[in-house]
Amino acid sequence: MSRSLHDQTLALAGLFQAANLVQQIAHNGQCSNATFETCIRSLFATNPATTLDVYGGDLTDIREGLVTLSSVMSQQSRAQDAEVLRYTLNLIHLESKLNRRPDMLDVISSRIDQARHTASHFGYTHSNLVSNLASIYTDTISTFRLRIQVSGNPSILQREENAAKVRALLLAGIRSAVLWRQSGGRRWQLIFSRRKVIQHAKQLAEQANHPL
Repeated sequence: MSRSLHDQTLALAGLFQAANLVQQIAHNGQCSNATFETCIRSLFATNPATTLDVYGGDLTDIREGLVTLSSVMSQQSRAQDAEVLRYTLNLIHLESKLNRRPDMLDVISSRIDQARHTASHFGYTHSNLVSNLASIYTDTISTFRLRIQVSGNPSILQREENAAKVRALLLAGIRSAVLWRQSGGRRWQLIFSRRKVIQHAKQLAEQANHPL
């Protein structure tokens, strides 16, 4: 098993985890606080020693993403799977556009850096930080022609707190898409290397269930 497959699978799991939480919040107005924190925290991991360190250094923190990745890429039989896959592919597409905009990358990076104080003061799930990250997404990624249409319960999505969480998670999804590309991930691999990725994601999810 190559190092690049391992890193790409972890980064893809980060992407699927963010997309899955967007789907959960959009329909139910809630998600796991710990899993949400892992996604938000990844935005501040700018000098990680390993890919796993971006997600807290523990497979259990990214387990939901690994399980979602393997199930969605295996079957896509449920409506929610199709939504999660659509968000994931859209985020990969948006990241490729962002990669050609160094000016926008600079703005995102400096504003995330400014948000570090809020994160260290209030914690990663505090509404102040979530609103701050949501505004970064709105001011940058949302200005591209392709905009992610989030499906869900309109009354849930109209609540500012939920809308902010969704945008902050989409920003975290972009972070994972950057990581995926940096580890050699390419869109064609989602088709041609799908089985390898699914198999490795399942192995890692199993390790998360039974840590050594």
